[in-house]
Amino acid sequence: MGYWGYFVVGRGERPLTELEPLSDVGDMTLLTSAPGGWQVWEYPSGDGDVGSMNALAVGTGAPALFGYVMDSAAVVVEAAAPESGTWTTCLGRAAMATYLGAGQEGPALEDYFLEPGDAARRAVAWAAEAGHEVDAGPVIDVLTADPDPEAGVPAENLFFRFLDRLGAVPL
Repeated sequence: MGYWGYFVVGRGERPLTELEPLSDVGDMTLLTSAPGGWQVWEYPSGDGDVGSMNALAVGTGAPALFGYVMDSAAVVVEAAAPESGTWTTCLGRAAMATYLGAGQEGPALEDYFLEPGDAARRAVAWAAEAGHEVDAGPVIDVLTADPDPEAGVPAENLFFRFLDRLGAVPL
């Protein structure tokens, strides 16, 4: 069984867990901080909720995002920024489609998540609002990559590669 849990990424002067949008989450651990006040917090849990990334972005005045890792096979990514708004995509699209039963006489994966090209455009805008100029090509590469937990490439690695490509938290 792989990892289940949230990674919350935001920028702030003080710990993100002290802010209203995350104050009720509890048991979050600071994994890393990076220049510019970036923080990555972990909430290992298969259930629960970390709240609204939009509220966190508004509360910090800076872009924020979370990744919900599902069994190290796929990641739901929800991002928000005060100016460019919210968007949702996923990493590990094939595994996510299997989890959702997408396309099997039901909604398609694209009914839930932005397609890689659209997600990359939104991610580039998100990064720009965070003060980082990034190229969409490397972002698309991560958005279309498949994790392989059996080979030591879990979906959470893709998530951190995604953060690196956005300039938020360098690898």
